[in-house]
This record gives sequence, C-alpha cells and structure tokens, in this order.
Amino acid sequence: MATPTPNSEDYSSLLKDGIIAAALGAAGMVSRILLSPDKLTVGWIARRLLASGLVSIFAGFALQDHITSLSLRYACIGLCGAAAPELLDAGIAWAKNKANAEVKKVKPNEKRKRK
Repeated sequence: MATPTPNSEDYSSLLKDGIIAAALGAAGMVSRILLSPDKLTVGWIARRLLASGLVSIFAGFALQDHITSLSLRYACIGLCGAAAPELLDAGIAWAKNKANAEVKKVKPNEKRKRK
C-alpha cells in the first residue's frame, strides 16, 4: 500500500505554523531582553533570538496535538522561547553527561598492557 503524498496545502500549513511559533518565541525572548538589567551585545542578542526561534518551532510542533486551545498553545510557545537559553543549556548538559558516561565505559579497556 502506497503512502499518500502531501500536497502543497499541507506544506503551507506546516510553514505557517513554524513561522508563527518562531515569531512567538522570539517575542518571548525580546521581552526577556528588554527586562534584563545587564548590558547585552548584539551578538548575544542575535544568538538568543535564533535559539528562541528554533526552540519555539520544535515546541510548537510538539504541542500541536496535545494542547487544543490556541491561546494556551501560543502562551506555552512564548514561554519556551523566553526559556530557550536554559532549555538549550539543559539539553547540552544532558548530551555531555551521556557522552561522558559512554567514555567511562570505554576507558577501562585502554589501561590494558601494550605489547
């Protein structure tokens, strides 16, 4: 049985949802930046806005089937955008811990006597 091919309407809906999620996440980060008492550089702001947009896109797609209320889903996406740096830091820390655990499994084998 062949899988149905998506039409252009499916792609445009997906693109529209992604753009809305990215804009909401960036807006959440902009509000956080505006409330920050620290002196921020343009590079720092650009990285945070990019991170918030990407995190919000993934959060929007993940929440799409679970939260049916559009306003609640948009609020969650905005919060994910504002919390993007912490979410990314937690993800990176999790990946590093997993990688270090794998390295520790291999290290005892390196202590064997060399011929």
